[in-house]
Amino acid sequence: MLKLGDKIIIVGDRFEQNLPLEEYGYLIAYDRNNDSAFDYIIRVPKANRQYYVPASDVELEETLFGQEAERIEREALIDFALATRNEELFRRIMNGEEAAEPEESGKEVLSREEFIRQVNLKAWI
Repeated sequence: MLKLGDKIIIVGDRFEQNLPLEEYGYLIAYDRNNDSAFDYIIRVPKANRQYYVPASDVELEETLFGQEAERIEREALIDFALATRNEELFRRIMNGEEAAEPEESGKEVLSREEFIRQVNLKAWI
């Protein structure tokens, strides 16, 4: 749920109200009527109007900027992988896998002396 005063961007026009798409606005009220399909009342300064909109038609500006930054980062990594002919990085990016970090084996083989030292240390604490 968005908070009052949040800066939003209009991303859709589900009810064909001639909303100014991709314009920013501010959330000024909630529509508390249960019979209404609208969730918010927004103010669009450029149009100098207020609109009733459903939640699916608006998105926080910060969220959209974050998604755009992730898209640009992904494209830059793909370009880098292609330029350096790094096939492993390219496949990892294209398959959507996270960066593979070296995994530590949870159960290391310890020498007998090392094991006894660790047991004694824990027993002493």
